[in-house]
Amino acid sequence: MNTENPIRVLIVDDHSMVRTGLATFLEVSEDLELIGEAGNGAEALALCEQSQPDVVLMDLVMPEMDGVAATQAIKARWPEIQVIALTSFQEGEMVQEALKAGAISYLLKNVSMDELARAIQAAHVGRSTMAQEAVQALVQSSGREQTPGVNLTPREFQVLELLVEGLKNPEISERLYISIGTTRTHVSNIFAKLGVSNRAEAITLALRNKLVK
Repeated sequence: MNTENPIRVLIVDDHSMVRTGLATFLEVSEDLELIGEAGNGAEALALCEQSQPDVVLMDLVMPEMDGVAATQAIKARWPEIQVIALTSFQEGEMVQEALKAGAISYLLKNVSMDELARAIQAAHVGRSTMAQEAVQALVQSSGREQTPGVNLTPREFQVLELLVEGLKNPEISERLYISIGTTRTHVSNIFAKLGVSNRAEAITLALRNKLVK
């Protein structure tokens, strides 16, 4: 164990009981150090800016900014920070989205504390850890051809339509009466779900697959 330079860990989960349990575990682990807790992705970004953790334990389904969008944003800005998806969901689609966003590992919340500690240590040195259920879900989903866009929410479809119209984020925010931050989150989620990296690719895919009218 390295007690002189412990691995600095940030917890991101919208459930306070989950955060409390994880915090207790980290506080008694000699080679791990809790540097902060966040209740959503936006708070996680602020804490990454402030504290520069080594590893982030990231829930995926959260209000305001979900874990996939937050992971994508963290890896874009701080590629050295490793993100472990820690969630209750084991669907192949969710696993794919998290890994594509940049998560190094995917674990379920029923993981033991020893397994979680090993996963954090592995992530810190660039090694991936995958829950067996997540691996199985990936294997099953790889054999099914997914129709692009089927997993978009109604609001994301609205944002995608406005992207195709050529509107920028401020214009989309004004049209839909939502904040710039919310618009950015929707756009990031759309990119992740469509498997694209920019607006041009999203628009091309949307038109090719007739996702918008």
